[in-house]
Amino acid sequence: MTPTSASPGSAAPSPSARPAAPTVPPNGAPRLSINRWTCRTTPIQEFLEATAANGIESVGLWRQDVEEVGLDALRRRADDAGLRVTSLCRGGFLTVAGGAERTAALDDNRRAIDETLALGAPTLVMVVGGVTREDKDIAAARARVAENIAALAPYAEDAGVTLSLEPMHPMFAADRAVLSTTDQALDIAEQVDSPAVGVVVDTYHVWWDPNLAGAIQRAAAADRLLCYQVCDWNLPLAAEPLFSRGYMGDGFIDFPAITKMVAASGYSGDIEVEIFNEDVWATPAHEAIGIVKERYQQLVLPHA
Repeated sequence: MTPTSASPGSAAPSPSARPAAPTVPPNGAPRLSINRWTCRTTPIQEFLEATAANGIESVGLWRQDVEEVGLDALRRRADDAGLRVTSLCRGGFLTVAGGAERTAALDDNRRAIDETLALGAPTLVMVVGGVTREDKDIAAARARVAENIAALAPYAEDAGVTLSLEPMHPMFAADRAVLSTTDQALDIAEQVDSPAVGVVVDTYHVWWDPNLAGAIQRAAAADRLLCYQVCDWNLPLAAEPLFSRGYMGDGFIDFPAITKMVAASGYSGDIEVEIFNEDVWATPAHEAIGIVKERYQQLVLPHA
């Protein structure tokens, strides 16, 4: 199966390429990208316009946006707004056993790689999947992730797209990600041994990890630090813990410290703000993005 072509006039990056350091926009917020789910309930066109109106040059998009408006139309809308796409979310859910389920999961992930390429995004964020209820064997689930990422890696290499494995907080191991630490994600990336496979550091999920600094250095040394995402950890946890993400500065995460770790590793790519929070979603997009920009300037940019 051959990856679909990118939009006319766009060239696929080489498989081993990493995003170049973004240009500095005149808005005082260089490298800032707004992940679409920060304004999840805002219509996509309004979100793109609000991002551009705040002087921000890039966005992370979701496959639900592709389903809603169509792949070519979504690329045109981003281009017309003057926005780069820094990532597509999400691929993954690769802990399924063999047979038809595995075939369907691999086919869907190949489609996600095609979509990432067509949108001009360098990386596809991979939420790898949780433990299966049938066997409850987390080690076996991680082994299946490694096997299935290895099956997808050549396709991603051919497309010039990277696969960013996302470790998630251990409370999500049952249903979303059997990878809980950056080191666990790197173990799989190194086992697969493809230049197309690396990791995303998302502060919400890894801020608690006592070996985070070492893992970030390990990722960078192997050229596998592909994406840096930020948001805060709020308490009390929401009924749906995923929705406890908050504006930087509202919770418990030390953004200067973690951003310094990332900067010390040599990472110079985009920094995505990805917030899942019902109060943020209820805020008009232009206002919410303005708050994100201000907090980014205060807590992240000075240390990046």
